[in-house]
Amino acid sequence: MAKWLKETGPHADIVVSTRIRLARNIEGLPFPHLLSEAKAEELKNVVKDSVISANSEVESDFKIISMKEISPIERLNYLEKYLVSPDLIRHARIGSALINKEETISILVNEEDHLRIQCLLPGLQLEKAWDLAQKVDDLIEEKIKYAYEEDFGYLTACPTNLGTGVRVSVMLHLPALSLTGHIHGVLKASGQIGLAVRGIYGEGTDFLGHLYQISNQVTLGVTEEEIISNISDVTMQIIQNERSARNVLLQSKRIDLEDKVFRSYGILKSARLMTRGEAMQLISDLKLGINLGLIENNSMEKLNELTALIQPGCLQKYYSKELSENERDIKRAQLIRETLQ
Repeated sequence: MAKWLKETGPHADIVVSTRIRLARNIEGLPFPHLLSEAKAEELKNVVKDSVISANSEVESDFKIISMKEISPIERLNYLEKYLVSPDLIRHARIGSALINKEETISILVNEEDHLRIQCLLPGLQLEKAWDLAQKVDDLIEEKIKYAYEEDFGYLTACPTNLGTGVRVSVMLHLPALSLTGHIHGVLKASGQIGLAVRGIYGEGTDFLGHLYQISNQVTLGVTEEEIISNISDVTMQIIQNERSARNVLLQSKRIDLEDKVFRSYGILKSARLMTRGEAMQLISDLKLGINLGLIENNSMEKLNELTALIQPGCLQKYYSKELSENERDIKRAQLIRETLQ
């Protein structure tokens, strides 16, 4: 399981993960949607050589995965751990990924752009993730010349990524703001200052388990440092608001809150059928109860990992077989019971 799921980082009571993604393209090559399979394979090998064959601290532990050579369940499993994107899966004919053993770095080849370099760490670790992303970026650039224009910065398939080509995002668990109804103000304010708020798997996905991804929308006309600073400042403000909302709930509605948390805990420990949506909601309640000291003897790391394991792809990978929707609901409930015991 990925390091960011097995471990926790700074502000782990609210921040699940930090992700930095760089979009890069190769000078002189058409964008991936116009690439032949032969050219796509050639590009994959060049990127593989620049990372795996390099003399670097990150060179020893990468594996390369061709999307067309793995099963749909395996693709979904990687998607649910945020190691590949929906676009890479859609481009399975030419798409591949280099992923390190800790699953903190993934380099997507022939997605929307030739390269998407992604670093994913637990908790709020923006500077560390940026430093890691830069090292990988520099390593690749030693052997590959990027498409770059003085006026527009890094050239990308989608104009919204022009400039720095960097997307900075944090995954936040915001149950108290959701329960108090204040989350709508947070979402509105974030949009007004140029940030995007999306569901757990990006644009167009649901806010399951009170999980929200906040990221920058502007990449042109600002520096990487300015983007990171802005995301950091906004995230810290949201963290403070969430903690305040938790204290309000604890002080003004403690019995209601305890009842909600312990009911959720009881269902998780005894249910025989569990949909993904229900499981995400109940686990969110349990995490809130642990963070507020209402429940002991459970770890955030275990629950973060469980949040990934109950997703359809990870669940089928865990049990090593394809499962129908009803079978997934049965196995999901079983896995939750076993984990919590």
